[in-house]
Amino acid sequence: MKICISSSGTDLDSNVDPRFGRCPYFIVYDTDNDKFEFFENESRNAMGGAGIQAAQFVVNKGVSTIISGAIGPNSFRVFNAANINIYSGVTGTVREAIDKLKNGKLVLTPTPDAQSHYGMGRNS
Repeated sequence: MKICISSSGTDLDSNVDPRFGRCPYFIVYDTDNDKFEFFENESRNAMGGAGIQAAQFVVNKGVSTIISGAIGPNSFRVFNAANINIYSGVTGTVREAIDKLKNGKLVLTPTPDAQSHYGMGRNS
C-alpha cells in the first residue's frame, strides 16, 4: 500500500505538515517494502488551486491513503473521487504517523477540516 504524508521535510523524521495543498513536501511511503520517496510540492505557492493541483499530483503517484494535518474541500473532493482514504488532524513526525496508521490508531476523516486557501496567511 502506498501512503502519502504532507511533510515539512524530506525524511521520515520530518514533521507532518498541518497543510496539505501548501505543504513543502510529500512523502510517499510504500508499506510493502518499507521504502519512501519525497517530492517537492510544486503547487504550494500557486495563487489559487493549490489543493486541487497537489491532490492530482498525489493521485497520479498511485497512493491509496493520505495523511495530513488538514485537508481542504477541493483536495477532499479529488481524493473522494479517486477513492483514496483520508486521515487528517495528524501531528508528530512522518514516521509516527505511519506507525499510527499501521497500528489502527488513525480515524478516517469524513469531511474537509480546513477552509479553502488555508495556509495562505488569510485563515491559517
